[in-house]
Amino acid sequence: MILQRWIGPTLLSAAAGHSSAILKKGSPFTHNLTHVCLFRSPSDRDGMAEEAKKLAGYAAVDNHVQNNQVVGVGSGSTIVYAVDRLAERVRQEKLNIVCVPTSFQARQLILQRGLTLSDLDRNPELDVAIDGADEVDAALTLIKGGGGCLTQEKIVAGCAKHFIVIADFRKDSSALGQQWKKGVPIEVIPMAYIPVSRAIAKRFGGEAVLRMAISKAGPVVTDNSNFLLDWKFEHTHNWKEVNTAIKMIPGVVETGLFVGMTERVYFGMEDGSVRIRDPPVN
Repeated sequence: MILQRWIGPTLLSAAAGHSSAILKKGSPFTHNLTHVCLFRSPSDRDGMAEEAKKLAGYAAVDNHVQNNQVVGVGSGSTIVYAVDRLAERVRQEKLNIVCVPTSFQARQLILQRGLTLSDLDRNPELDVAIDGADEVDAALTLIKGGGGCLTQEKIVAGCAKHFIVIADFRKDSSALGQQWKKGVPIEVIPMAYIPVSRAIAKRFGGEAVLRMAISKAGPVVTDNSNFLLDWKFEHTHNWKEVNTAIKMIPGVVETGLFVGMTERVYFGMEDGSVRIRDPPVN
């Protein structure tokens, strides 16, 4: 049996008992998706990925942002499309929206798009936070931090009533590590990066390497003035236990494992649809 239900302004069709659904252009009542352009060049994977990011970002903003809300704004390339759509809706619908950034990049996006900037001092409780991910597994466990903003991203997500993730089809995995090969980012106090790296490798295997900068000499430095390790693990773990154990190592600030935090993921797909995944029902 197919059930049709509304989430925000967009009609979804979902199979009963399943935790995912697909939005398609051309479905009944999809007037709010008129901005969507279907993919024209299947061979252009990069172009398809960019369009997929836009589809996911627009769908999340349309379905989860309402008037008089405080919105957490994530970081990375996909969030740019969500902020574009948010700014468009604020202008067109005269919405009263306050935005809390997760990074310097997010702060600049908010200001450049003419949105209202706030912080957790003034707005410690958010209605919704929207962010991207480097990889999403079947349980909606995330790897985040490819852009180095994991700590502030996790803080903002933890302050939100609803944490919504947007991604393109390349980020969808049944298990972490299938698609994302750069490891789990771990933010560390600079003086502790060698002891932390050794402790992780000894306990969990693999290798935790210091992330080096590309356009500067030396390591990447986060917005919090810390270093980043990228832990390249060798096999699947109990991510909840691993996340807790790594955070207990002296010198660790935060990990890029987001476990049990995500309410819904929007994947922009290669065929121009948006696939929605909710957490599995236990």
